[in-house]
Order: sequence, then C-alpha cells, then structure tokens
Amino acid sequence: MVPFLLRRFRFKPFINPRNPNSNVLYSSRHLEPHNGFRPSHSVFGWTWSSQNSQNPSRSQSLSVIYRGLASEAAFVEARTSDGLTVDGIVEQRWPILDEGEGDWKSHAAAIAQSIQIIKKRLQWKKIMVRLDVLSAELNRPDLWDDPVHAGKVSREHGGLMGKLKEVRGLEQELLEQIDMLTLAHEENDEELESESMKALLLTRRSAKEKEHVALLSGDHDSCSCFIEVQAGAGGTVVDEMPGEIAGIKRATLKVDGDYAFGYAKAEVGVHRLVRISPFDSAKRRHTSFAAVAVIPILDDASSHVQINESDLRIERFRSGGPGGQHANTTESAVRIVHIPTGVTATSQNERSQHMNKAMAMAVLQSRLDQLEMARQAQMNAQHTQSLTKISWGNQIRTYVLHPYRMVKDLRTNYEVSDPDSVLEGDLDGFILSFLSASLDKHGDDL
Repeated sequence: MVPFLLRRFRFKPFINPRNPNSNVLYSSRHLEPHNGFRPSHSVFGWTWSSQNSQNPSRSQSLSVIYRGLASEAAFVEARTSDGLTVDGIVEQRWPILDEGEGDWKSHAAAIAQSIQIIKKRLQWKKIMVRLDVLSAELNRPDLWDDPVHAGKVSREHGGLMGKLKEVRGLEQELLEQIDMLTLAHEENDEELESESMKALLLTRRSAKEKEHVALLSGDHDSCSCFIEVQAGAGGTVVDEMPGEIAGIKRATLKVDGDYAFGYAKAEVGVHRLVRISPFDSAKRRHTSFAAVAVIPILDDASSHVQINESDLRIERFRSGGPGGQHANTTESAVRIVHIPTGVTATSQNERSQHMNKAMAMAVLQSRLDQLEMARQAQMNAQHTQSLTKISWGNQIRTYVLHPYRMVKDLRTNYEVSDPDSVLEGDLDGFILSFLSASLDKHGDDL
C-alpha cells in the first residue's frame, strides 16, 4: 500500500534526506499532488487524504489505514537522524536565552523544557499506562455487546490519544527542524538555514503557549477572582494623625479575565517589604508585611454554597473618604454577615446602596465557595480567609529596597535585582516559576 501511495506523487526527495528510514514527510515544499491525492498536515506529522471522487471506498479505506498508522506512531519517541531525543536535549543543559539573543540550541532547549513541563502536567507515565489498558479493552471482540461502556472507553481513548499526539507532534516538529538546520549547515544552504531558524522560533512560541495552558488547567484556574490584601505587622503610625494608619489597611480587588485565578493564586501568602520608610523623618529602615488571599469567582451553576436570606445580616452605613458627595452623605455602603459562618463582605465604592449590596453579595458568595472547597479538599489554610499570621517568618516573598535591591520568592528561589519593575506589576517570572515548581511539589511526573 505504501509503495502504491508513493507512486501517486511525482517523486521529489521528501523523505528525510539525513534519515532515509524515516516515514515522516518533511514539508509541503517537497510534495507535489498527483492524480487526485494531496498531503494534509496533522498534529502528528503528515498524513494523506484522497480527492479521488471516482472511487470513494478507496478514499475511506486509505483514511482508516493512515489514522491507524498515526495512532501507532504516536507511541514512538521521536528522534533526529543522529538519534537525539527531546529528553537528550534537556540532559544537554544548553543555556536558554531570550528569543532575540539565543542561537538554535537556545531555542531547542526552551522548546524541550516546555515539552517536559507539559508532560509533567499531563502525568505522562499514567497516560501511557492508561492507553495500554484502554487499547486492550478496545481490542476485545465482545466490547460492543455493551454499547454504553464501549462508547465511554472509546471516548476516553480518543481524548488521551489526542493529548499524546499533540505532544508527540511538538517533539517531532522540534527534531525535524534540528535535522533541517544540520542539513543546511552541511550543505551551506543559507536560505534553508534562515527558514529553519524562523520555523524553530515559531515552534518555541507555540510550545510556550501550550506550556502556559498546561500549567493553568486546575479546576478553577480559568475563573475571574477577588484579590484581598491585608496589612500586617510593621505598619507605620503617623504621629500627626492619631489613630490613623499610613497607607491602606485592607483592600479587595475584583479581577475579571481569562485565567485570572490561575495566575493570581501564585501571590497567595505573606509578602515582606524592607525599605527606608517615607513616614520616618529619621530615615530609618523599616520592615512591613502584607497578606494576599485570592478567591475564585465561580459561575452560579458551579457554586458550592446556597445562601439563604434568613442566614444574612445586612448592615448599612456611610462610605468613608472625602465628604461632600452623595455616596458619603447617605448610607450607601453595605456590610453583609453570613451568620452561620461569621464570614463578612463589605462594599462602599459603588454609587448606590443597591450596587454596593450586589458587590458585597458577590464577594460573600466567593468567600463561602472558597471555604467549602477548602473543607472538601482539605486545602491549605492560605487559600482561605484564615491566613497565616502576617509577620516575620511566614513570608513567601521578600522585597528589599535597602541596603541592597532584590526581590526573592522563598518558595522557588526565583529572584530579580530590579524591585521597581516588580512593584510596577512585572510578576510573570515569579508566577511561572511558582506554577512550574508546583508540578514537582504535587508529584506530577513524566
């Protein structure tokens, strides 16, 4: 069947010229359709599909055959013509530089690292074992005696095969590009080398996107969220204003957007700031603390807790802040207390009492949902409203502005020497290092 198919193409050297035994076609530039057949790209590699309308049965049979070949090939670890694998690239420990600075080894190492993280998140070994079990089940002659069970097995097998093929396809793409770069170097083909480098860079970006999706695949990672910041030990009292505290004692933010909770959960914990206090006329160094809690906003359909009106105590009061405005001269602020749990929620920034009540109810619902999730899953207390003591020894991250300048995450040891950029919101490095470290912490393996 394969020789027959190859004869359907006018031959050009589309087989890997450095590995003649390879069955994977390189790219569309090496193929010219002939007599009704055309190449079509899949996540695994290259497959064929027929346009021969005179013999549709042959088209269907070829489609089935090559789907089977692709399924079997997905189990095979991809290699370059020199035998290099993705795991081998990781073991080489090639330095990973920024996109604009790195050579092909840097790009390859970055792609291999992303693939490794994706495999960890997918629990690769478990997928392979499960696929063996499902494949044996699908080969049973009496499987379809129970159509419901057969359909369930088939769907699970198809879903896992889809994940497997996607990763194998990414591996194959990387290793083929390495082969092409090697070939271009040997043949002194600058055009091919330039094209291959561009393709490798695109693969690096694609792999990084897939890595982020894999890292943010928790139950509620895709949700919007509330972020609560609570000041702790080290706050500075201003002498001229007795009883008032400089800065913000407590704040609650609502963050709408895809994967807001997935990203923000990396900030949960106690944050420590060391600086020369702007409120100290003697210019002495002070240490301050703040705790951050992150609560997912669940859709109504997925909320765990039903709130009864009889369980609520609603209090109304005047909003704080500069006076003279309508919001501060009427009782528009709302505090809602959930009597059975003692959980409270307050809103005072909206212009009307009705809007403040709606916002406070949304915050209360999210807090109660989070408490219920913590109870069911026995989550760590830092993911609930009951946070670790906000003081020395409990911090997850330290921001030092004096006598030296550095921000260091004590969970992952990730650090930067530019605290200003971090305080302005550049948290990507800290968040991604936390998410990656969480894979090892929770036992996800290859």
